[in-house]
Amino acid sequence: MTTLQSVPALGTHPASGSLPSRAETRDQLSRATYDLLVIGGGILGISTAWHAAQSGLRVALVDAGDFAGATSSASSKLLHGGLRYLQTGAVKLVAENHFERRAVSREVAPHLANPLTFYLPVYKGGPHGAAKLGAGVFAYSALSAFGDGVGHVISPAKAQRDVPELRTDDLKAVAVYRDDQMNDARMALMTVRAAVDAGAVVLNHAAVTGLRFTRGRVTGAELKDSTDGTEFGVDARLVLNATGPWVDHLRKMEDPNAAPSIRLSKGAHLVLKRTRPWRAALATPIDKYRITFALPWEDMLLLGTTDEEYEGDPADVSVTEADTAQILDEAAFSIKDQQLSRDLITYSFAGLRVLPGGPGDTSKAKRETVVTEGRGGMLSVAGGKWTTFRHIGRTVMNKLAALPGHPLAEDMEPMNRLPRKLPLPGIANPNAVAHRLLIDGPAPGPRMAPDTARHLATHYGSLALDIARLANENPELAERVHPDAPEIWAQVAYARDHEWAETADDVLRRRTTLTIRGLATDDVREGVEKLLADRD
Repeated sequence: MTTLQSVPALGTHPASGSLPSRAETRDQLSRATYDLLVIGGGILGISTAWHAAQSGLRVALVDAGDFAGATSSASSKLLHGGLRYLQTGAVKLVAENHFERRAVSREVAPHLANPLTFYLPVYKGGPHGAAKLGAGVFAYSALSAFGDGVGHVISPAKAQRDVPELRTDDLKAVAVYRDDQMNDARMALMTVRAAVDAGAVVLNHAAVTGLRFTRGRVTGAELKDSTDGTEFGVDARLVLNATGPWVDHLRKMEDPNAAPSIRLSKGAHLVLKRTRPWRAALATPIDKYRITFALPWEDMLLLGTTDEEYEGDPADVSVTEADTAQILDEAAFSIKDQQLSRDLITYSFAGLRVLPGGPGDTSKAKRETVVTEGRGGMLSVAGGKWTTFRHIGRTVMNKLAALPGHPLAEDMEPMNRLPRKLPLPGIANPNAVAHRLLIDGPAPGPRMAPDTARHLATHYGSLALDIARLANENPELAERVHPDAPEIWAQVAYARDHEWAETADDVLRRRTTLTIRGLATDDVREGVEKLLADRD
C-alpha cells in the first residue's frame, strides 16, 4: 500500500468547490429558521429534502450517523418492479414500480444503475412450474411495456453458459426477466448532492438530543455533533421524522405516550468472492412467496435475503450465524457448493425494513409508505422501497401541501409543476466517461487502469473527471488504495472534501467498496484516517 504524505484539503471555502466546514454548517443551521427540518438521512429523508428544496422551501437535513448509514446502504441493491407482487395480484403496484425503475435507470441516474438479467430456475418439485413462471415473467415484462425485452423461458444449458455455477440437477427450465441494479450508498450520496445543489443544508453525524416546542408544537430540534461534542439547535416551521427504524423513538420525544406505529423485519446479506464470472443473476423461488437472490455485484457475489421480525435495538442489528446458514442453505438450491464456501465470504450486512404496525407474516407485508402527524405537529414517514424513492419524496411533499392550515403550501412550488425526471449530479453515459478517463491520463505518467476507469465512471458519472484531475495533479492520489481493488486515493480525498466523509467507515463502507470486498485492512484504514485528518 502506498504511504501517503500530507495531502491538504482541496479548498476551505464553498467558493473553491469544497464543502463548508462543520462549524460553518452548524452556524448556518443555528442562525436560520427553516421551512422544513428533515431528521434522518436515509433515502426517504434525502429524497424528501431534495424534492422540498426543488419546490423552493428552505430545507435542513440532519442524521445521527452517516448519510445512508443504516438500512439505505444495506439493501439488495436492486431497482425492480417486484416480481413477487404479481403473486398477490398487485398489478398496479408492479406497473408503478416499473415506471420508477425505468425513470431512475434510464433518465435520472443512468450513470449509477445498470441493467441486469435475472434467471428464475425451475426445479423438479419446486414451488412453481415452468408454465406458471414463464407466464409470470411475460406479464412482468408486459407491465414494463416490454422496455427490457420479453420475459421468456430458456433451456438449462443456455442458462449455465451465463451462470457457470448454476446447479443443473433436476433443473427443468429457466425463466428470464430483467431489472436494474445499483450501489445504494452511492445513489443516496448523489441524491444528497442533488438536494444541496437545490439549496438544502445538510449535516451528518449530528444526533437529535431533544425537540424544540412552541406552544405545544414541534418547531425544531436540539442536536449534538458527534465528531466534537458541539451542541446546537435548529428552528423550523415543520419537522419531518424520517428516522426509519428509529421513527417511534423520535415520536416518543414528541409525545411520551405515543403508541408504536411500525414493526421491523431484518434482511441479511452475504458478500462472497466469485469463483467464475457471472453474466446474469439468479432469483430462486424458496416457497410460494419468497425468492432468494444471487447477484453479481461490484465484481463480487451478493446473496440474500432473509425476512424475519426484529424486536431488538435497531443499532444492534447484525448478521447471525443462523442468518449465514440460512442464506447459504437457500442459495444451495440453485448454486454449486464450490461457490458457497464460507472461505469466500468477505463481508455480511443486515438492514431493517420498516413495515406498518400490525399482525401477520413480515414476508407478506406490504412495503408501503405511511405518513402520520403527531400530537405536536411533527410528521413521521416510514416504509417504502428503494425503487420508488423519488415517488416517496413527491408523496411526502403532497402531504405537506395538504396539511390543515396549509403552513407551507403558499411557499412551495406544487409537485406537478416541477420536472418529473430531474437527473442526479454526474449524469452521463458511463461508457463515454470511462473512455475519456482512459485516453486523458497525464502525458508523462501511466494511464489509468481500465478497471479503475470503469469503476469511477459507474460510481460518479461525469464527476469522475474531477477525481481524475486530482490524481493527475498529485501522483500519490493516483495510486490504488489496495492492490486488489479499483479504488484510488483520490476518491478518499474527494470523499473528504465533497462527500461529507468524516470517519474511515464513511469512506470504506459507503463511498468506496473496500469494506465489502474484505480489503479494509488495518493499513488501509490507517491511510484513510490520515487523509481524513488532513482536511484542514
